Amino acid sequence: MTQFKPVRDVVVVGVGLHPFGRFPGKDLATLAREAVVAALQDGGVWWRDIPVAYFGHVYYQGMSVGETALGALGLTGIPIINVENACSSGSTAFWQAYWGITAGVYDLALAFGAEKVPGGPVTVTAADSPERYIGGDHMMAGYALRMRRYMEETGAPAAALAQVAVKARQNALLNPYAHRKQTYTVEDVLASRPIADPLTLYQCCPTSEGSAAAVLCAREALGRYGLDPSRAISVVAATLTSGNYNGRGSDHSAFSPYRTEPAGRAAYEMSGLGPEDIDLLQVHDAATIGELQQIEALDLAPRGEAWQATLEGRTALTGDLPVNTDGGLLAMGHPFGATGIRMVHETVTQLRGEAGPRQVPKARVGMAQCSGAGDVTTVHILAR
Repeated sequence: MTQFKPVRDVVVVGVGLHPFGRFPGKDLATLAREAVVAALQDGGVWWRDIPVAYFGHVYYQGMSVGETALGALGLTGIPIINVENACSSGSTAFWQAYWGITAGVYDLALAFGAEKVPGGPVTVTAADSPERYIGGDHMMAGYALRMRRYMEETGAPAAALAQVAVKARQNALLNPYAHRKQTYTVEDVLASRPIADPLTLYQCCPTSEGSAAAVLCAREALGRYGLDPSRAISVVAATLTSGNYNGRGSDHSAFSPYRTEPAGRAAYEMSGLGPEDIDLLQVHDAATIGELQQIEALDLAPRGEAWQATLEGRTALTGDLPVNTDGGLLAMGHPFGATGIRMVHETVTQLRGEAGPRQVPKARVGMAQCSGAGDVTTVHILAR
């Protein structure tokens, strides 16, 4: 159930992206700033006109990193809010920017995110948590449990899960911003080294560095700032949910893998659209099983059948429901603070018809879903 009602139409007027990968010669502020400058230039927005900024990041790189990143553009006294919401940090920053504008507090807002994720397994608990010693803190262990259960309950073969990774790399080959562009066969994916049975290396997203940014504006204010309405993409839904009680273990993804459902239902309600209206989809695919279960949780495939849609090619660029058209987390990588806004960048690019060789024909409506630890889920629907 939507708790807040939008008052004004909000559009994305500019997006910017720094390539994802490893950049040892750049600090976090530099990565972030480059995406911000690209977004401002893309939208034709002057920095002096930005009245508020929201910065998504997770790993500690010093206090008030948003202020540090924007300082080189010239600090102007505006509110700069640093946002940490696990893997949904960037998409939460975008969500806050949207609601600040539709509520009438601001006419313009900047949402940006960046991260330099260390190599190795990702942990989400405190350093003294017992879960770190029993393996429960390892994110890929949770995904592996979900994958094993899914395969047992649906009959999905290992090859169907591997095909998700194959498709991701094929899309990334067409994307100059992607971290991993090498293409693989299903056999290559299955033969890569085990991470957490049945997950193999190529079925897990790489830890990465990168940044993304978006400039949002009230539609009624476009003329006031001299912005081009022909490239403005409407935000028709912006929802954010967190977990609720589950007697079987609400904090364990193996027991509640479809936690995106409430955010998805709220987004459909808010936009007045349904699953049948979605032309393309970006979802949180930190592991291959994640893509399948997010598709199902958003009612874009019947429960237990997304693997069949994958094998049939329906989620490929040429299918009727293209998913993770830029390569997703599996190929783009996952700099936490940037990922959610990276999804917005790709969706806006597609809806503008500016995606080049990976362009989805006649795309009018796109959805971006991002998940984070703590059962945090954001869903945004954008439309041309």
